[in-house]
Amino acid sequence: MVHDGRRPHVLLVALYYPPSRASGVFRPLAMANHFAAAGWDVTVVTVTEDFFDRVVGSRDDSLLATIDPRVHVVRVPLPMSHLDPDLRHRGRLATTLPFVHRALTIAGQKYVFPEQYGSWILPVAGEIGRVHRHHPVDVVVATGNPWSDFAAAYAAHVRHRIPYVVDYRDSWTLDLFEETDAFPPGHLARRWESRLIGSAARVTFVNEALRHWHAQRYPAAADRMRVLPNGYDADLLGEPGFRAPEPGAPLRFGFIGTVTDRHPHEAMWEGWKLARRDPAMAGATAHVYGHLGFFAGQADRIRALLPLEEGVGVTYEGPVSKATIGKVYDDLDAILLMAADSRYVTSGKVFECMASGKPITGVFSPTTAIAEPLAGYPLAWSAAELTPQGVADALVATARGAREQTAGQHVEALVHARTYRRDALLEPFVAEVAEVAGA
Repeated sequence: MVHDGRRPHVLLVALYYPPSRASGVFRPLAMANHFAAAGWDVTVVTVTEDFFDRVVGSRDDSLLATIDPRVHVVRVPLPMSHLDPDLRHRGRLATTLPFVHRALTIAGQKYVFPEQYGSWILPVAGEIGRVHRHHPVDVVVATGNPWSDFAAAYAAHVRHRIPYVVDYRDSWTLDLFEETDAFPPGHLARRWESRLIGSAARVTFVNEALRHWHAQRYPAAADRMRVLPNGYDADLLGEPGFRAPEPGAPLRFGFIGTVTDRHPHEAMWEGWKLARRDPAMAGATAHVYGHLGFFAGQADRIRALLPLEEGVGVTYEGPVSKATIGKVYDDLDAILLMAADSRYVTSGKVFECMASGKPITGVFSPTTAIAEPLAGYPLAWSAAELTPQGVADALVATARGAREQTAGQHVEALVHARTYRRDALLEPFVAEVAEVAGA
């Protein structure tokens, strides 16, 4: 792998890393921990924690304890005068000449790098160089978004000749939900993406649909593109035991995860109201666990999408810590798996839901990418169409299936789920990165 007798050293660039509570944080967290467990020296370059207080407005400090102690974390400040609404935190130019500062910010995003986090690129590239001088880096893995992570890896590659891998948790120039180009031909974002992918040693995506789209857009790099599904962490739920619903008691359904306005709320909750008319759903309750949106200012708007005051058994239970999530799943009779409508979106929650071994109601379009890993799970009933009636039919089928499930089906469900354990999925990825480091 390396040729001087030392342990290989991988440096991971990930702005979203604990204590961020963004859904994308679990992928780089698992990557870093897995490299450390595999015998690598691991450095993670991420943002200073004040970013999550001043810009994002939320954090989850409990996630800090999940970082493997062998992982060295370096926090680099992101110049954020253009992002922080608090004037007390802004630089001199932003406070004394705000119009000049805004004009320079707009010009930077239009002509230099087309993203609001572009001011982080040079500080991170400089930090990679500093780490490399003291402890030679064999390979950089950058995970995005933001896409500034990729650009920082590229800058370090140009200056220090360190090979790099880019990992797409999302898409940049593809609009996931409209399924069209996010930018017109010739746009700066498309030029940058072509450059970054063209120089990358490997490019990974969360599903085959995304890999295929990018392979068509950048055919010269197609042979370096791979699929790395999200998966779930093996220690999250342990080995859940079988528990059938209590006979005669109303069923407890639950949604666990960040609630966003991209979820199909109208079909979900109108379908829920229809389904409760069926005897199999008599008195059923739906418990929503998780944050309302990714940013603090989104909560009230997203809460309004839930029928909390309509007397239909829907309640909001708030966020769940990693330490208690196993009990939350155990207390449910069935899981509501809502997902945004896109053939390119695979919600990471599907893997966690399957790992519970519980009956699942799939509330998403049949063409959505989330349907692929759920295929073969024996306790899933998905809406045939994303309409209130389609959702209602799936809920009633789930209710009946939950009552009739067997311990054998529970075991089959867990066997299927285990194929998506992160440690198993990361093994071939680590092998690919080792090839890159060895080159």
